[in-house]
Amino acid sequence: MTNNLIISGRGLCRYYRRGSETVKALDGVDIDVRAGESVCVLGPSGSGKTTLINLLSALDAPTAGTLTIDGRRVDGLAERELVNIRRGTLGYVFQQFHLIPTLTVAENVALPLLFLGRTADSGELTRVLEAVGLSERATHLPRELSGGQMQRVAIGRALIARPRVLIADEPTGNLDRQTGDAVFELFLNAVRRDGVALVLTTHNLTLAARCDRTVTLADGRVTPDA
Repeated sequence: MTNNLIISGRGLCRYYRRGSETVKALDGVDIDVRAGESVCVLGPSGSGKTTLINLLSALDAPTAGTLTIDGRRVDGLAERELVNIRRGTLGYVFQQFHLIPTLTVAENVALPLLFLGRTADSGELTRVLEAVGLSERATHLPRELSGGQMQRVAIGRALIARPRVLIADEPTGNLDRQTGDAVFELFLNAVRRDGVALVLTTHNLTLAARCDRTVTLADGRVTPDA
């Protein structure tokens, strides 16, 4: 294993019951992700993209297979141990922004630091707000923002703790093309500037082509030509 390998999954499976049927949402997937690399997971609806993202982000547990994140085996860990891994290593950006409506932009961005027991450094907060283009909106509440601006807050919140891995599930799905392109550029900047490992899903093939690598799923498995 090379020292820049951040995520390594082998034989990842996620099965669940639906009546008398066993649904194989993910069925034996191998995947590696390295620091400073952007990986896009492609596939039609129902192919297993979100299931894979949830496993790689330690939000769900595999039915079978092994998963290592930042050098630590995480499959089978207790929830309290997974919480520590998520907080210290992973940043998340999803389609739903999950902003706290009573907190300002700056307070929403700084929120993860509270869970880490860290005080928001004003210089670091300023840097992140500038990076996501929200310096002039720092004191605004979420209801005063556009959809694209709220997504930028969610990205800033994911980046403030300097995660090793940034996980994004359809992050531009609700945005217009121009805003989506700008948001995607923020992700790539984090990869290039900070060596973040980026794993995302998208239906936008133009954006996918800008990633270092794509992994295509069909029926819960990686397609041979991926």
